[in-house]
Amino acid sequence: METTTIENEKSVMYIEAASFPNGVGAAHEKLHGIVPYSTQRGYYGISWMERGKTRYLAAAGELHEAEAEKYALEKFTIKKGDYICETVSDFMKHIPAIGECFQRMLADARIDPQGYCLEIYEDDDVRCLVKLIDFR
Repeated sequence: METTTIENEKSVMYIEAASFPNGVGAAHEKLHGIVPYSTQRGYYGISWMERGKTRYLAAAGELHEAEAEKYALEKFTIKKGDYICETVSDFMKHIPAIGECFQRMLADARIDPQGYCLEIYEDDDVRCLVKLIDFR
């Protein structure tokens, strides 16, 4: 595992998966059917536990401030700060490796208990991140 820093908050728009993990693919497909593809946008998966269930958001970066409203989507803000990070290469051939990666990171005592798991999709790879406690 390594650490990385997200320098600025990032506003994203999302579709929430109906269930986890089974609804994840459908949420991403629905998002891609609504939001036009752009290499400038950034695509994400965001998840956390709430009342014993995993919430999962398939998300895309906003290219301009009112874009979420244009597509009638909810917004989420990815927090700036330090994250632990691992990359899963060629992730479509290694889907279980994503969950395994997050299980390792969630065992780290430095993670922010109010944080979330963040997937950043980059071509055939996915960067898996979990926010660390901010001591600044």
